[in-house]
Amino acid sequence: MSARSRRPAAASRRAAKKRATTPRSPASRAERRAARRSTRPRWGRRILLTILSLGVLGMVGIVIAYAVTPVPEPNDAALAEASVIYFADGETELDRLSDINRDSVSIDQIPTHVRNAVLAAEDRTFYANEGISVRGLARAVVGLVTGDASQGGGSTITQQYVRNFYLTQERSYVRKAKEILISLKVDGELSKDEILANYLNTIYFGRGASGIQTASQAYFGKDVKDLTVAEGALLAAVVQRPSYLDPGVGIENAAAAKARWDYVMDGMVSEGWLNQADRDAADFPTVVESKQYRGAPGPLGYITDAVKRELTGRVGLTDAQIETGGLRIVTTIQKPQQDAIVAAVEEWLPTGEGTENLQIGAMSIVPGDGAITMMYGGKDFQARQFNNATQATMQAGSTWKPFTLMGALEEGISTKSRYRGNSPMYFKEFESVGNERGRVKNFGGTSYGTIDLRKATQNSVNTAYAALNIEIGPEKTTEMAVKAGVPAEGLEDNYANVLGTATVRVQDMARAFATFAANGERIEPYLVAKITSTQQDSTIDYAAAPKKEQVFDADQVSDLVDALQMVTRDGSGRYAGANLGRPSAGKTGTSESFRSAWFNGFVPQLETAVGMFEDEGGSPVAMTDVPGWEGGITGGTIPVRIWTDYMKVALEGTEVIPFPEPAGTGKSNRPTRTAPPKDTPSEAPTEEPTTETPTEEPTEEPTTEIPAPDPTTTVPTPDPTITEPPTEPTNTPEPPGQTRRPTQPPGKEPKPTATTGGG
Repeated sequence: MSARSRRPAAASRRAAKKRATTPRSPASRAERRAARRSTRPRWGRRILLTILSLGVLGMVGIVIAYAVTPVPEPNDAALAEASVIYFADGETELDRLSDINRDSVSIDQIPTHVRNAVLAAEDRTFYANEGISVRGLARAVVGLVTGDASQGGGSTITQQYVRNFYLTQERSYVRKAKEILISLKVDGELSKDEILANYLNTIYFGRGASGIQTASQAYFGKDVKDLTVAEGALLAAVVQRPSYLDPGVGIENAAAAKARWDYVMDGMVSEGWLNQADRDAADFPTVVESKQYRGAPGPLGYITDAVKRELTGRVGLTDAQIETGGLRIVTTIQKPQQDAIVAAVEEWLPTGEGTENLQIGAMSIVPGDGAITMMYGGKDFQARQFNNATQATMQAGSTWKPFTLMGALEEGISTKSRYRGNSPMYFKEFESVGNERGRVKNFGGTSYGTIDLRKATQNSVNTAYAALNIEIGPEKTTEMAVKAGVPAEGLEDNYANVLGTATVRVQDMARAFATFAANGERIEPYLVAKITSTQQDSTIDYAAAPKKEQVFDADQVSDLVDALQMVTRDGSGRYAGANLGRPSAGKTGTSESFRSAWFNGFVPQLETAVGMFEDEGGSPVAMTDVPGWEGGITGGTIPVRIWTDYMKVALEGTEVIPFPEPAGTGKSNRPTRTAPPKDTPSEAPTEEPTTETPTEEPTEEPTTEIPAPDPTTTVPTPDPTITEPPTEPTNTPEPPGQTRRPTQPPGKEPKPTATTGGG
């Protein structure tokens, strides 16, 4: 090749090389994006392929699991064992729950309307679904993840049957997975009628009855084939919560059963299984008296009932597990204490004509722990299935004043602060219909002059505490009650709340005063300490974990407790101080017209509340004509005597522990009220209890000391009227006719008009 021809070729190669090493000018935006995509790793495709692969593997796994999961042999439900309740020692039997009872029938013996009622209650898509509910499974998963048992499972009838007959009530992913697989397999192997028949012959209906034939006899005294539509709907209704929804248990239970029955009947209408005319004509059926063993006789039956409520509530067990699960339930109840309260009530509760309706409720709680070591709900659970300690409500009377004092301490007011305690006194804040001038007076009209808050607590001086409540605000009093442990619902922030207008349960006040006994540490009361099961493969193994929280300053509580010790030393609770033989603190309380009487007292290691009322047809009546106590029963009479005799036995062999010394928190203030206005016209006397002391003995010695005037007061203090001090300041506003609260916190109270409450 000539030199001429080689030169162009070399130049061409050099140009190509230069182009390869020289950056190109920017291309279009689309070209650049395409270039980037061509060099990007294929992550999206890889992730998608991975998910699809896992999905396929999961489906294969489910198919394999379905194939290899056998339908197991029936569990021990058919041979279920009764559960046993023990005292706190774990050895002494307190009560025994009922044995199971079953009598199977064929599907043809169960009327169509009864079957439809069960479907309306439990699974309206039963004949259409494949044995499981996707929506129900979603709720179950949420419940398992969050630990919220209230989410429920929304299980189909097939799932319920599988769980009851083949598995356990354990809440876990494994059990739920087994339930789903076995339900699918059972749904494929058995006809819908076979599944429904098996379900109806094994499900628990309460009253010790498993199976609908036995339940028909237990609730209506007839065979299942003879049940009416309304009766069948009631049996379907009770399946959800058998023991609670038994209308024969009590008023509360009947109301809940009626609501569930309405749901079932309306469901039958909506599904086309019952016409509206027949629905409208149907009446809620009447059940026969239960022949099931209903618990131990006497007061112990109330404990059994309360244990069942805690098992289904706090612990989260089902009725079937409780009644037939072979459980060994150890309670916190101390047998010596339980025997002691029964003996004390028998000793002091009047008997004979006119005393049949007197009621006592009592409870002991360990401060700082919450264990309920004694519960007295009434004389006999078989005769009156309503717990005076956990369900009945009474006006609190002057047992409410410590909440006002606690509020004052939080506001920096010392117990050495002095207030006028004359009677009557007039407060604009207490003006109301029937008390247009805001008149507040002490029991018996007793005037105490200017006194400090310790003395005002000792003598339960209404006028001094009225002024204190105005100073701190009634909402502060309510706040303190709630912080101590009283349910907030139904409490009102009116100025008269200091006089004890709220209706509360014995359990509420026991918990609140236990907070004071524990130096401001609030607890959650509990009755069940431990649960195990005798059944094979049972996963039930429960141990209570005390729940507590510091809600008050311990130094401020020490000042409060110091004031409450004045009550048992020299006040209306002096019977306790004179007879217990160790330091104690507490507060008596009596409501208007002697309709309720209280003593809430404690030592450092045990708090006990005792409440008393007279019940006629669900309404409280005045305890003024009780033989031997015609002057009226107050907190300083029978309640404090029951408390003292009981506590002497309950505390035998225990260490005598002194209370902490008062810290002396806060600052003293000056009286905030002057003498009653001279131009106030005399008022018609309001209803007052008699000042006659009980025939046994007065709860306070007459005082002869005249309180000295406060040197810092600009208005001279009139000499107090020298009269016999009260056994109890009384006359809180009239409570409403309905004083019971089976499951709800205290109901709303009307605005109080009386201003002579106390106790």
